[in-house]
Amino acid sequence: MDSDGYKKIIEELINLIQEGVYIVDEKGVGLFYSEEMAKNERIKVTDVIGKPFNTAFPRVSLNDSTMYQALRKGISTRNKQQTYINLYGQEVTTVNSTIPVELNGHTIAAIEVARDITNIRSMSDTILKLQEDKLPNNKSSVNPRIKKYTFDDIVGENAEFKKVVSRAMQAAKNDASVFIYGETGTGKELFAQSIHYNSNRAGKPFLAQNCAAIPESLLEGILFGTAKGGFTGALDRAGLFEQANGGTLLLDEISAMPYELQSKLLRVLQEDYIRRVGGTQDIPVDVRIIATVNEPAERLMEEGKLRKDLYYRLNVVGLSIPNLSQRKDDIPLLVESFLEKHDKAFGKELWMASEGALKILTDYNYPGNVRELENIIIQSVSMAESEHVLTEKLLQMPKNVVKLGQHVEKWDKKEPLNVYLEEIEKEMIRAAMIESGGNISRCAEVLQIKRQTLQHKLKKYGMNL
Repeated sequence: MDSDGYKKIIEELINLIQEGVYIVDEKGVGLFYSEEMAKNERIKVTDVIGKPFNTAFPRVSLNDSTMYQALRKGISTRNKQQTYINLYGQEVTTVNSTIPVELNGHTIAAIEVARDITNIRSMSDTILKLQEDKLPNNKSSVNPRIKKYTFDDIVGENAEFKKVVSRAMQAAKNDASVFIYGETGTGKELFAQSIHYNSNRAGKPFLAQNCAAIPESLLEGILFGTAKGGFTGALDRAGLFEQANGGTLLLDEISAMPYELQSKLLRVLQEDYIRRVGGTQDIPVDVRIIATVNEPAERLMEEGKLRKDLYYRLNVVGLSIPNLSQRKDDIPLLVESFLEKHDKAFGKELWMASEGALKILTDYNYPGNVRELENIIIQSVSMAESEHVLTEKLLQMPKNVVKLGQHVEKWDKKEPLNVYLEEIEKEMIRAAMIESGGNISRCAEVLQIKRQTLQHKLKKYGMNL
């Protein structure tokens, strides 16, 4: 095969890759530049191919150029965030990995792989700005009416559940870190807010951040803030720790936090100060941490998702919230509470549930826990007309996901196998989406399939969950 053949293979290969790919020769002239890269950087492929990288990206200084560092200094860069102005004057933010290619001791090329995170970067700045606007001492902002939960909002008389509530009430009397385990939909944030708003920190900020909802490359800046000049495009901006100073910071799904970042969090908890990303100044902070997970901590530590030292530092007060299947005796109380709440919202008058409706509601196993029960009640209330009693007719119950063996027993042999298997697949996906709280990445992990595969199946089955 001649060189043109190899070149064609490489061109086809890099256009198959989801990330953008940029390759320059030893002189810095563009050899390959994928369509994905052009889309990321909002320029044309012809702007780059056959041109030196400093001509294609004239507004990126050599000190900030990862391509220059790789080509001229032999320095590899991994997952570095860059914000720069492209050839057409547009601001672009990417996360780049750039490496030199060496042969016989000489650098013969450099390869850069990049992801466009311009929208995500904008989102993270917006998150921090909105958090700033919500702070009580920000007089210029309009204070949004955000629901604040206290122990009065926690419904349940189940004996084991009441023990957890009692322990949480004790936790509200001190400043110790709290570690909450509970399946998705059990009410972890409800407990976290109740602890905060019944503590001596109640007049200070309560901020929450889902660690699984933000890309790894941005989470550190959101938590600790950024210093101007720390990286290209960085601004002086306070992170959540500074914004929550004197109050409480809820770190939801903390096991989704990158392992290295967990060690930085541990240091903050030990030293009571933070350092902004790219900064040199140590900033004292007084923040109570409440962390949550939706899988047992022991399993997360075994799988390497949660640092043991961080867990022991956070688990000063440990709370384990029972799932709804473990407290089914609370279902009538919860139904009554949800009817009252959503009657007001929908302008309806469903005062109670019939015995038949309660039996159906109690017999269901609730993979989505209390949140799923509330959603069922919301559906029922919204569909009610002049009824005063919630009956079986108004209930729209999901199908329970059962084991494959049980499906085989129920299989009507007249139905094509592929059709029946699709029904099983839909039920399993629905249950996993409920369990993961609608988070597609986490749902894909539960199902042990790729995110793209799950997205394809959701589209295929028209499942707008």
